[in-house]
Amino acid sequence: MSDEPTAPSFRSDVTVELVRSAAADSDVIWAARVSTAGEQSLEAVQQDPEKSKGLINFLMRDRHGTPFEHNSMTFFISAPIFVFREFHRHRSGWSYNEESGRYRELQPVFYVPAEERKLVQQGRPGRYEFVDGTPEQHRTTTEAMEAAYRESYARYQEMLAAGVAREVARAVLPVGLFSSMYATCNSRSLMHFLSLRTKREHSAVPSFPQREIEMVAEQMEQEWARLMPLTHAAFEKHGRVAP
Repeated sequence: MSDEPTAPSFRSDVTVELVRSAAADSDVIWAARVSTAGEQSLEAVQQDPEKSKGLINFLMRDRHGTPFEHNSMTFFISAPIFVFREFHRHRSGWSYNEESGRYRELQPVFYVPAEERKLVQQGRPGRYEFVDGTPEQHRTTTEAMEAAYRESYARYQEMLAAGVAREVARAVLPVGLFSSMYATCNSRSLMHFLSLRTKREHSAVPSFPQREIEMVAEQMEQEWARLMPLTHAAFEKHGRVAP
C-alpha cells in the first residue's frame, strides 16, 4: 500500500474497448453452409458472396442460431461493480475475468450519475418508467454518494494500514466502485445480451434495462456492428431478437 492514499475520484461514464476479435459475416455463412456443402462450405462463401445477405436474413428470421456462434469478441470493460453484477447473469456463451479485490488494492474511482441520468422512478414493477430529476435531486444524490464513497474508502485504507487482509477490508466498499473485466462472447450471445440490455422502440420484445448497463451495451453493439454489419442489420430488421 502506498504511503499517501489516493484521493477518491468520480466518474459518470463507462468504457468499452474491443481488444481482440475473430468475427465476420463470412463466419456465419460458412458455418451454415457446411450442412449442404460439407468441407467445401468456406470455398462456397468465397465463390458466392452475393448470397450472404439473404442467407443471414433467413437464419435470423427463422432463428437458426448456431451459425452465429462461430466467432469471438473480447472486450475490456470499465464500469461500476453493480453493472457487473447484472452482467454476470448472462452465462451462456460468455466468459469473464474480473479485477480482484483479494489480490490488489482497489483504487478509489466511484460512479456518480451524470446530470442527464433520469433519477425518478414512476409506476409499478413491469410498467414503470424513469423521468428526469430536479437539480436539487441530482445535487442531493451526488453529495450523498460522494460522502459515502469518501467515508467507505477511508475505512478501507484504515484497515489496510492496520494489516487487515485486502479480501476482508474490501467488504466496506460500495457497489458504485469501478471495476474492470475482460468479457468474451460470440455474436449469438451478444445479441441475446443486447436484446435485454438496450431499449429500442422497434424491438419485438420490450426491454427496460438499467441505464448504466445500457451504456456498456451500446458501446459493445457499435463495435460488433462494425465487425459484422450484415448480421447486425439482420438483427435490427427482425426485431432485435437473438436467434
